[in-house]
Amino acid sequence: MRHPQGPTTPDEPLVVGLRELKDRTGLSLAALAARTPYSKSAWHRYLTGGKRPPRSAVEALARLAGVDPGPLLALWEATDEPASAPPATGNARPLPRWRRPPLPALVLLGVTAVVAAMFVLLGRHDASGTRTQEVMAAPRCHGRSCQGELPDASACARDAQTRSRVTGSAYDVRLRYSPACGTAWSEVRVRSPRAREVSVRAGQDVLSAAYPAEDTAGYTSPMIPVPSPRGVEACAEVDEELACTGWDVEPPAQG
Repeated sequence: MRHPQGPTTPDEPLVVGLRELKDRTGLSLAALAARTPYSKSAWHRYLTGGKRPPRSAVEALARLAGVDPGPLLALWEATDEPASAPPATGNARPLPRWRRPPLPALVLLGVTAVVAAMFVLLGRHDASGTRTQEVMAAPRCHGRSCQGELPDASACARDAQTRSRVTGSAYDVRLRYSPACGTAWSEVRVRSPRAREVSVRAGQDVLSAAYPAEDTAGYTSPMIPVPSPRGVEACAEVDEELACTGWDVEPPAQG
């Protein structure tokens, strides 16, 4: 079926849901563009209703937010419009123009309610204003299948534990470990916008990710599969200053 890419409206449930997911990721438009096949300007149009997003963009945003894309995909299907019937030729009797009947209001409201409930459960604020996670997505990988994945996108960050840390005047570097995923990674928090490279090492295996100063959302290395955080080293280089931390880390063998 051909899916139109025409504009939507800013208050459509689909657009509202997309903005909720974008806020949940904490990513800027530039960061979304870096992590998906879609440009910064494309994401701006999708999130403001200027253009209907393709299905794969909805799925990509849900994956980055660590949620099930099903409810938003239902809204995406609900805003679909059928293609026109082919024109009649010669003396042939014109074919009838079949149009999908409008989605009943109750059905649309039901889908919208499901999405709203999902976001309410995913992030509620208690009386003190602290955000609590009522429902958390199941991890999307485990062990070797997590190699090179980011902890937030794979939902491995949900049970993350800090096993070691080092703090400087401009940064805070932590060794993070997920028992559910069997993975470890490095996490850095900077005090002000700074370029940074975050890496994690287990034995001879090293994974790293570099983030420019304007990327305020990128702060972790990719994940490395390990049976325990013992012997894993987490590092971050912030403005050419390197800081490392680890739990019972042995120096790499010199070849």
